[in-house]
Amino acid sequence: MTAARRIDAHVHFWKLARGDYGWITPELAPLMRDFGPDDLRPHLAAAGIDAVVLVQAAPTAAETRFLLDIAAAEPLVAGVVGWADMAAPDAPDAVAALAENPRLRGVRPMIQDIPDTDWMLRAEPAPAFRAVAETGLRFDALVKPRHLRNLRRLLERHPDLKTVVDHGAKPDIAGGGFAAWADDIRAVAEGSAALCKLSGLATEAGAGWRADDLRPTIDHLVAVFGPDRLMFGSDWPVLTLAATYEAWLAALAACLSGLDDTALAGIFGGNAARFYGLAAAPA
Repeated sequence: MTAARRIDAHVHFWKLARGDYGWITPELAPLMRDFGPDDLRPHLAAAGIDAVVLVQAAPTAAETRFLLDIAAAEPLVAGVVGWADMAAPDAPDAVAALAENPRLRGVRPMIQDIPDTDWMLRAEPAPAFRAVAETGLRFDALVKPRHLRNLRRLLERHPDLKTVVDHGAKPDIAGGGFAAWADDIRAVAEGSAALCKLSGLATEAGAGWRADDLRPTIDHLVAVFGPDRLMFGSDWPVLTLAATYEAWLAALAACLSGLDDTALAGIFGGNAARFYGLAAAPA
């Protein structure tokens, strides 16, 4: 029997000299260098991770091409989530062109950085969301708690849009914003077929976090989505602002220790393979 693939469903690689990572500022000093496959490879090997999903980190078509070039040369990359200007008049054509590349598995507009909380419900991006669904691409929803009610409405409008919520919608773990987030993420889970990434949570927990600080959030995500709609992601190298790869993996494993082997196999690879349409077993 072939071993199941273990997949990190959310990593980033970048080269700062490309010039389109405006969010990486001196306040994020640990991130102000290049990160690529060779930097991550030892951590993946130690964790027994076979493959990664490479996710965009800049709102440009040029960065998506850069990521696809990496994927073409790097066997660790099982798929790419790129970017498209979803509000542009030619967005449906741009989405269709992206979908022609078999390594491109999804798109991610950087909604968290768009000042208009209602942007996703405006008329301009609607044709692009329809194109994502029609081409079979996936939608990575990079949202914050303030977006969750609109996300539920968006998914009601586009029930065929295959969606995953990145980073659990970035709950304010350090600031104690659990209650409102918990109700709204539950509504998304119960009102749609969306999945959710168990990623980015250590960064939201603040300095000196412990696994017990994450447990209420992770327990809630398990309760509302169920293990078959969750997937492990590291959000590396952004993760390094708050933890090592090994520390995040250990904390997540501790919080999920009550689940059986089948559920864990799904979270740590099977669900990502199914959602993104990746091979379920290592090549």
